Amino acid sequence: MSAMAYCYEYPHPALTTDIVVFQIEDRMLKVLLIKRGQDPHKGKWALPGGFVDIDEELDACAKRELEEETGISGMYLEQLYTFGAPQRDPRERIVSVAYFAVLRGTANARAASDAAQAKWFDLSRLPRLAFDHRTIVNMAHERLVAKLQYSTIALQFLAPKFSLGEIQIVYETILNDNLDKRNFRKGWLSKDCLEETAEVRKEGNHRPAKLYRAKQPAKVLFLK
Repeated sequence: MSAMAYCYEYPHPALTTDIVVFQIEDRMLKVLLIKRGQDPHKGKWALPGGFVDIDEELDACAKRELEEETGISGMYLEQLYTFGAPQRDPRERIVSVAYFAVLRGTANARAASDAAQAKWFDLSRLPRLAFDHRTIVNMAHERLVAKLQYSTIALQFLAPKFSLGEIQIVYETILNDNLDKRNFRKGWLSKDCLEETAEVRKEGNHRPAKLYRAKQPAKVLFLK
């Protein structure tokens, strides 16, 4: 692709993407952060992300930056909101399109690119974050909580085969609340989004639990 010339008579903002990545480990909701290796806010924790290339789609930028800075890829990712307060970045006027991502199972992160370190933090124990990234995290969590009520996003945290008990753990972890087992299972079984696998799994001292799978595992569906 040949280089293009640009000439503007007025200032114009730069564009970035920032990504909030959630995973559930040991019944705790965790967020992936990177320690910034460069100014501004060098040495502070922040969300993975970076500048959009001139010929790059927004979704592609989010996926690229996430993989470059943390080594993690191939997860459910959804656009969250656009953050554009004039003073949100000390370098210049920078607008960020934020995303949130859901990791199936757990994964270790490895820092690369301009990230000095990558680490998972409990949502309830986040360090002080650079820029307006705490606001972005809070909004991502609110979106995740809301989507539990009307979609199958909880299944994106689980292996391809799962028990109803494991779905309930996802809900209770995200909501930080205990749910009635009978009503929860009855509710999920009434939705046309699961199918039995004819397999069972032993869970603690309880009798083996039936395993299910999503009818459309690659999609987040609206619940009826």
